[in-house]
Amino acid sequence: MRRTSFKVITVATAAATLLAGSITAATATAAAGADKPEVSSYAPGMVDAMERDLGLTTSQAVARLKTDQALSDKQHAIAKSLDKGYAGAWVSGTELFVAVTDTAGAAEVRAAGATAVTVDRSLAQLDRLATKAYQAAPEAKVAGAYVDVESNSVVLEVAQGARAAVAAAVERAGIAAGTVSLVEVKEMPRTFINVIGGNAYYIGGSRCSVGFSATGGFVTAGHCGDVGNATTSPSGTFRTSSFPGNDYAYVNVGTDDTPVGAVNNYSGGTVNVAGSTAAAVGATVCRSGSTTGWHCGTIQALNASVTYAEGTVSGLIRTNVCAEPGDSGGSLLAGTQAQGMTSGGSGNCSSGGTTYFQPVNEALSAAGVTLITGGGGTTPPTGCASQETAFSGSLSSGAYTYKPSSSGFSASSGTITGCLDGPTGADFDLFLQKVSGSSWVTVAQGITSQPDESVSYNGTAGTYRWVVESYSGSGSYTGGYSTP
Repeated sequence: MRRTSFKVITVATAAATLLAGSITAATATAAAGADKPEVSSYAPGMVDAMERDLGLTTSQAVARLKTDQALSDKQHAIAKSLDKGYAGAWVSGTELFVAVTDTAGAAEVRAAGATAVTVDRSLAQLDRLATKAYQAAPEAKVAGAYVDVESNSVVLEVAQGARAAVAAAVERAGIAAGTVSLVEVKEMPRTFINVIGGNAYYIGGSRCSVGFSATGGFVTAGHCGDVGNATTSPSGTFRTSSFPGNDYAYVNVGTDDTPVGAVNNYSGGTVNVAGSTAAAVGATVCRSGSTTGWHCGTIQALNASVTYAEGTVSGLIRTNVCAEPGDSGGSLLAGTQAQGMTSGGSGNCSSGGTTYFQPVNEALSAAGVTLITGGGGTTPPTGCASQETAFSGSLSSGAYTYKPSSSGFSASSGTITGCLDGPTGADFDLFLQKVSGSSWVTVAQGITSQPDESVSYNGTAGTYRWVVESYSGSGSYTGGYSTP
């Protein structure tokens, strides 16, 4: 007998937050709360990440979260009552240790049910010492400073080979020997930013959106900045900019920032960028921007001109996709093909509007850079290539996962399609679920005995999510989905 669909799943929080509840396995007759205890009480993915990174079972992860929360509450209450004598606290297993500077404080800690450790310096004294030592050390040679509450000391992390120079600087600042530990680090810290289409970046007090990642940086709208202007988050510099006439620019980013061939879909995932083949008039396109997120429409004209207060821009893509200030420079996609960057227009995303886009290939050519592709969810296989949003992963037999996340995505009224390409020899299934009241309900499914599935559902506006399940077999899968 073939399996039944996923059953109704109670949502543990109000519909506005929609944290995932326990999901019923396709062959089960009762909710799977026994092996996913109280997972819905925590942020989506938190328990799964603890299982993966800490080697815990689900029950162990939930137990640790509960214990840590209880000990954290106790620690805050004790710290508040001790005031000046408090010297920090730490957790080891199920035990809370609290450092204090006097015997009266130690007695108070024990009365509160924690283990007292008597030390020489209070936390306030250690914090001041850490600040003094950090400021005394040569900036280029020190990676960081922190208080080690367990040893009641200050730690300075320094560059390789810089221990002697930093020690001398600390001594000149009048800090007693032995109160600061110097630890050499293999690598100096840096920020990590993935450059993804549709994400915000900043130019002085203004905000624009990344268009598409390209060699060494990203393309965006020319009216966002002039050549030489600096950007932050990610940090970079405008190397080319043309506006009016055109509306393109290229920003070169630092080596610590990674351009990724993907666009933010503002539903918890990204859309893979597979190329930059121009779409025809009438084609469906979707735009990503840091003000209004993800919106779709159709191409109304190519090689269009528009007149702004600053002057005329020609050669643009005219669409009925809405946009608002701050979306400028953001990504326009037809499926997985990059089309252009948001230039401007009229209207808004409440009442609708007309938006123009600078073609991406002209911007790439002008900057002498190449579009970066393949950085989002893996490009869907044949049969899924036309889907707007890609996903991928791997499952063991009997396991399941949510796409793009357990909290789902928003969709307008119309047809939602999805497809799945599972590993050869396995039986993978695909379910589409929708929030109904306080429950997740399966509204469409692909449950053949094959590894590949496709689903199409014509529904009303609401919050949806995909469930990928391994009915039998294990391995990697890819897939994708499109929304109205």
